[in-house]
Amino acid sequence: MGVPRSDEAGTRLVSRSVRASVPSLRAALDAIPAPRTFWTGPDEATVVGGGAAATIAADGDDRFAAVREGIDRVLRAGDVHAGTEAACPRLFGGFAFHDERSDGGTWADFPGARFVLPRVQVTDTDRGTWLTVNAFDPEASPAAVETRLADERDRLESLTDEGSDTSPAIVSRTRTTPRSAWRESVEAAIERIRAGDLQKVVLAQALDVSLDRPLSVPDVLHRLGETYPDCYRFLVEPTAEDDANRPSFFGATPERLVRRQGRTVTTGALAGTTGRGDTPAEDDWLAEELLADEKNVHEHELVAETIRDQLAPFASSITAGQRRVRRLETVQHLFTPITATLDSDTHVLDLVEALHPTPAVGGLPPERALATIRETEPFDRGWYAAPVGWVDAAGNGSFAVAIRSALARDTDVTLFAGVGVVADSDPDREWDEVQLKYRPILDELE
Repeated sequence: MGVPRSDEAGTRLVSRSVRASVPSLRAALDAIPAPRTFWTGPDEATVVGGGAAATIAADGDDRFAAVREGIDRVLRAGDVHAGTEAACPRLFGGFAFHDERSDGGTWADFPGARFVLPRVQVTDTDRGTWLTVNAFDPEASPAAVETRLADERDRLESLTDEGSDTSPAIVSRTRTTPRSAWRESVEAAIERIRAGDLQKVVLAQALDVSLDRPLSVPDVLHRLGETYPDCYRFLVEPTAEDDANRPSFFGATPERLVRRQGRTVTTGALAGTTGRGDTPAEDDWLAEELLADEKNVHEHELVAETIRDQLAPFASSITAGQRRVRRLETVQHLFTPITATLDSDTHVLDLVEALHPTPAVGGLPPERALATIRETEPFDRGWYAAPVGWVDAAGNGSFAVAIRSALARDTDVTLFAGVGVVADSDPDREWDEVQLKYRPILDELE
């Protein structure tokens, strides 16, 4: 585990904020230093971060506790002056799907957990845009931070928005899982479910795409925001290298893992999928079919029930709303909103650890499903389908499940998508569903 030594004499957090007029968040993200951060979600501020004033990294099965300890060390007793709560210091990052760290390859630069306190942060709220500069070192002083704040404001306000709305061309595509192998994997999982070893398992695929020129992640995130305004959009970069080979993990996910505000917890079950219709009438017909489909409703209820059970040890009350259809650009999902009231000041990372992985991305029983995933999938999930989000000094935070996501490095992009397999799953229908779930990212590359 690597944590900043915030208990050293003289080391403390100094943070200052000021209103700013940035031409666009796309321009700010393009100009800000690595490692870059981007985060936005429904009813949340949009944040662009650059540089690393402090970094928390951890591996192994104690990574959630290690990250919480490191974040507490960074944020406690800081000298913070912020004009709005959204501009206060936060650490952004996430976790790998499995406890075991990747053995290299695609995810070599990503540890089991990594969170960054940005040196420079732009926060866009419904009450205006704020620029924050953070320092965390023995030599940090209010005067030095205020000087940097003025310099950064001048630099960012002088930017021009020169983003492009055109995408690179796709040169080639390579599947990690051939269709024949997929059928065998799904049929083997169905046999285990019918034998009683599993109730459900989520199997995923990866698609490697080569482009004719490097991908501009700021441009892609901008376009994803126009197409998927109600999704969580995120960007995580694990290194501070400002070069074309710097990996960028990004996505536009519809799935919230958990949000904690004081003692109020918001989450939900998102499982069960169908496509979109070509006409409003066909769209409505597909939605009604989804609501009545025994396989999808069974899969959905497994997820909803498990989330309620996972929250129960922390909550004085739990309320589930009515199951409904949530429509996105390319798919429709079954969705049940779930809220809870905590019976104590439980930290958001304790909730993240309890909920990850939900049956929507793992399966049931959890350990058997995870073992099946490791044995079956011919690629490393890395941070795909894992928690990404932010944490503040009060233990509040917001995390999404990193689906509808991709890992980009220069002209190479790897996309990820998965489906839930239950007893009456059909391998061909599940294959088609995976292709639908590639489309949010793939459409931006075509």
